[in-house]
Amino acid sequence: MPTTTTTTITSPIDERAVDRWLAGHVPGAQPPFRYTLIAGGRSNLTFEARAADGRRLVLRRPPLGQVLQSAHDVLREHRIVSALASTPVPVAPALAGCDDLAVTGAPFCVMEFVEGAVLREVEDAERQYDEAHRARIGEALVDVLADLHAVDPDAVGLGSLGRREAYVERQLRRWHAQFEGSKDQDVPAVDEAHRRLAERVPVQRRTTLVHGDFRIDNCLLGPDGGVRAVLDWELCTLGDPLADVGLLLMYWVDPGEDTATVLTGTATAAPGFPDRAALAARYAERSGADISDLDYYVALASWKLACVFDGIRARYAAGVMGDKDVLSVDTCRAQVQHLAQAALTHLERHP
Repeated sequence: MPTTTTTTITSPIDERAVDRWLAGHVPGAQPPFRYTLIAGGRSNLTFEARAADGRRLVLRRPPLGQVLQSAHDVLREHRIVSALASTPVPVAPALAGCDDLAVTGAPFCVMEFVEGAVLREVEDAERQYDEAHRARIGEALVDVLADLHAVDPDAVGLGSLGRREAYVERQLRRWHAQFEGSKDQDVPAVDEAHRRLAERVPVQRRTTLVHGDFRIDNCLLGPDGGVRAVLDWELCTLGDPLADVGLLLMYWVDPGEDTATVLTGTATAAPGFPDRAALAARYAERSGADISDLDYYVALASWKLACVFDGIRARYAAGVMGDKDVLSVDTCRAQVQHLAQAALTHLERHP
């Protein structure tokens, strides 16, 4: 099965120091390890660490330079993944977390490497899965999301992960503050979408664990179309589960749809994947949730990603990302505008 594209990089990792730390904290770890940056991430940096005996680990650390700390807390992510190991939600086995900045200049966490397919483009889906398996993937993603939202946070030790009430209001404050702290120019559409979202916040009917960035290319898939592991838990908290559903649908591309302005997840445009309506209906059936406000949550996801993308633009401009040449600052700026406009469009559909 094809693996994720990697790029050799040494500056964010003190290889000898991390080798010593792994030998002392991860059972069975046998240095030296060869570290490669797994391309595709635009937030925390993710490395594969491969030992001479063939063992593969995954190491995650924050980006280089000054970052918004709350969005890059890898030790919190380690706590979440460890807690979910006993639930139906598939996660990579968490091995250890390091808070000693003397080791490599930043905290990091370590997990077992999970083999699986990451689908980002139509070609990925068509090369690796037939239409029947693509249908299974869509169903499996929704089922995993419903399973996550059914987890009792208190029962797994995550009841104090965040505040339970007013999730949307907190998201609006947090991401607007991040946008204000990152922007280098005004973007009226971001501010207008924020105003309209704040005026129309739906009643929060449930409080569950919320992944915060659930999409097809944040999941490792098996040959049968099942989900082997959900990745990137850095934004997980307690809140309104419909925010996860809205974000999944925001990223989803229906077959035949134009993918020119889509950020990621264009794999779902391949024939065989369920459309957004089918995903929403399956989630409602599996969870028993009222999804009548779903357009609002798709708008919230689009607006939130506009804010996130402006932060990515700022980090690329500052040169603090290991894969800084993947995107241009101008491309990031265009996506901020596109996403803000998409949020306004979805709000027009929400009464």
